[in-house]
Amino acid sequence: MKQHLVCMILLCFTTIGFSAPSSAQIKVFACEPEWHALAEEIGGDHLSSFSATTAQQDPHHIEARPSLIAKARSADLIFCTGAELEVGWLPLLLRQSGNSRIQADQQGYFMAADQVEKIEVPVTIDRSMGDIHASGNPHIHLDPYRLLIIAEAFTQRLLALDPAHQQYYLESFEQFKQDWQRALEKWQRMASPLKGKKVVIQHSNLNYMLDWLDLQVVSNIEPKPGIPPSSRHLASLLTTLKNDKPDLIVVAAYQHDKGARWLAGRLDVPVVKLPYTVGGDDSVNSLSLLFERSIQLLLEGLNHGG
Repeated sequence: MKQHLVCMILLCFTTIGFSAPSSAQIKVFACEPEWHALAEEIGGDHLSSFSATTAQQDPHHIEARPSLIAKARSADLIFCTGAELEVGWLPLLLRQSGNSRIQADQQGYFMAADQVEKIEVPVTIDRSMGDIHASGNPHIHLDPYRLLIIAEAFTQRLLALDPAHQQYYLESFEQFKQDWQRALEKWQRMASPLKGKKVVIQHSNLNYMLDWLDLQVVSNIEPKPGIPPSSRHLASLLTTLKNDKPDLIVVAAYQHDKGARWLAGRLDVPVVKLPYTVGGDDSVNSLSLLFERSIQLLLEGLNHGG
């Protein structure tokens, strides 16, 4: 009898060891703050999310540190941009993690850029063109319509990974969608004075938002994508733009703006530094506030310039 009881206890512990409790959270490794924020909006308490980068870092240039590899090793789902944005560090991180759940052919591998159509897809590509992405512009999170498509696709992935909480994920996405669509109407009204205004950019990382707001990009401070401007390039830009001044010069929060401010000072136009992602401004702690604050900053710049 005593031996039978010991066997039953051992069997119980064995069962617990190999069965995930229904309350277990999905562990999400998000490459960027925007996907960390979206994961938490949809998944709520049924997942725990971690962002590998901050709003003050260039997501192109991250080191696959041991701490990140350790996080990836325990993840159930990796949620990144894709489209070569993380090509300098994500492949190494995936290999070093040894985590079969988050490899490219598994359900735990989710790339946002795979869910939507991209702009600026090059017809040809070579090294002389600078930091060109073969799959197109990867900075897709700054188009609110594409972001909604990504949110729905991410919800479907959660359903596949965690069917036990299907109802929660579906209801969460539906609420997100309704709130997002109401916010879109508000943002469109707010942004109407921006339509058709001319802007100079530093890099094409803001182009999805500028396209959505119908702002006209007239020049780029970088001579080629990812290449810092030289003094000669800035002088040439100044000559070109003096006769057709832009309304704004726009940069992202994580970018060095020395060249932008040099140009702005000589053209007498404002520089607007946009958050780019969640956390890029002290007031931006959600995806909704990312868009609202960006529009506010653009309007403030326009009013200041006017």
